[in-house]
Amino acid sequence: MIKIDMEAGLVVVDGKDGNATYPIGTPEAFSAISRAWIRSGWDTKYVYSFSWMGRPIIQLPEDMLRVQEAIYRIKPDVVIETGIAHGGSLIYYASIFNAMGKGRVIGVDIEIRPHNRQAIEAHEMYPYITMIEGSSIAPDIVQQVAALVKPGETVMVLLDSNHTKAHVLDELKAYAPFVSKGSYIVATDGIMGDLVGAPRSSDDWGWNNPREAALEYVATHPEYEIENPVIPFNEGSITEPVTYWPSAWIKRK
Repeated sequence: MIKIDMEAGLVVVDGKDGNATYPIGTPEAFSAISRAWIRSGWDTKYVYSFSWMGRPIIQLPEDMLRVQEAIYRIKPDVVIETGIAHGGSLIYYASIFNAMGKGRVIGVDIEIRPHNRQAIEAHEMYPYITMIEGSSIAPDIVQQVAALVKPGETVMVLLDSNHTKAHVLDELKAYAPFVSKGSYIVATDGIMGDLVGAPRSSDDWGWNNPREAALEYVATHPEYEIENPVIPFNEGSITEPVTYWPSAWIKRK
């Protein structure tokens, strides 16, 4: 539990070892407020209120800014994303590639609904996008993705489909080999592990989430490590991101 005293400029955090009081302008206060904000945003479906170039993009805006920074720094030839939904994130990555003058996006989803497919195919960013319908972990689908990646290309992968630990582990095993050295495979939405008891959550989310899959995968694959991407500009005191993607950024060494 936290208590925010705006008049005094203090944040009181109730922890296991008692209360701690922080000035509101400290990283500790910011972290506590951010955790409450993340939970409130989940309960109110805050991330369902954004679009990118006309397509719904169900993502936390801060995560999208951070992934943009990584894409611009790494300059991948290909971004592979599992999970398409309304196509907003595909359009987002495609628009970055359009601005950069290079790159393309491969999207995979077990079901691409006809109205979403039609809207994506009619979009001005569609020339940068290829969509594949089918389970992201089915061998024939993985082979279709592999056939679209040319030897020597720089690849980045984002996993945003089925978020169970088992499925994400299978995706990591299938798609991590695509990732170039110095690039990332991102197991999104590990925030599930902190949302047990919240609306639209399940009792098993404490262990059954993408963060746990990422941690387990890295523990058995030493050629990868969990490392947040470099923040190219920071004149503030906050170094830990506000994110739905904790322990998500898996870097190939």
